[in-house]
Amino acid sequence: MIVNSIKKWALPIFTFIIFLFIWQCVIIFGHYAPILLPGPFLVLKSIGHFIITGDIFTHLGISLYRFIAGFVLAVIIGVPVGFLLGRSSSLFNAIEPLFQLIRPISPIAWAPFVVLWFGIGSLPAIAIIFIAAFFPIVFNTIKGIKHIDPQYLKIASNLNMKNWSLYKNILFPGAFKHIMGGIHMAVGTSWIFLVSGEMIGAQSGLGFLIVDSRNMLNLEDVLAAIFFIGIFGFLIDRIISYFEKLILTRFGE
Repeated sequence: MIVNSIKKWALPIFTFIIFLFIWQCVIIFGHYAPILLPGPFLVLKSIGHFIITGDIFTHLGISLYRFIAGFVLAVIIGVPVGFLLGRSSSLFNAIEPLFQLIRPISPIAWAPFVVLWFGIGSLPAIAIIFIAAFFPIVFNTIKGIKHIDPQYLKIASNLNMKNWSLYKNILFPGAFKHIMGGIHMAVGTSWIFLVSGEMIGAQSGLGFLIVDSRNMLNLEDVLAAIFFIGIFGFLIDRIISYFEKLILTRFGE
């Protein structure tokens, strides 16, 4: 067990070390000054400073609040909308073209209106996160409903399953993997656009930290903030994967 764990982590750690080595070589042979490209040691020092002072946890807490608020709102609205469109052909035919028209538009394109409507602070970032997460969740939920085996629906009809019983025993378990696929996709896109949203209408958070550090020409702080964004985004995805496995286990898969 211990040997397998060591083997599992050895290759990623080795890859990370090679990445740091290449990074340092680019700086040395490219003759980049720290003002243009800070080295790994400067960035590591900045990471340590953020942790010791606790600044990173302040910004992280604010960003997580915005992310959770926008993302949970997208799930609460997006999954039922997906079920409705997946179950009703008439609703799907009426609304799907409009959704397909809006879906490719970057959430940041709505930023001027979002700032006008919600002002500055947390609400613009929450709105942008909601937009980024909503469509992947809706369309993957629709896909999950449409891929349920018709035999299961016939059995449910024969057993006179309706309303909550139908959703609980047939529709939700049958569409769950597709729903989770949409949620995973939404996590990535909404976390990315969280940073973009905080760069536009916020005075705190990880995105604001990048802008503020850039304005002060502290590029080592910019890279440190980018490091934390990557780490926390990775952890959020892993947490969702963990809960997905728990639910799948409950379904007997």
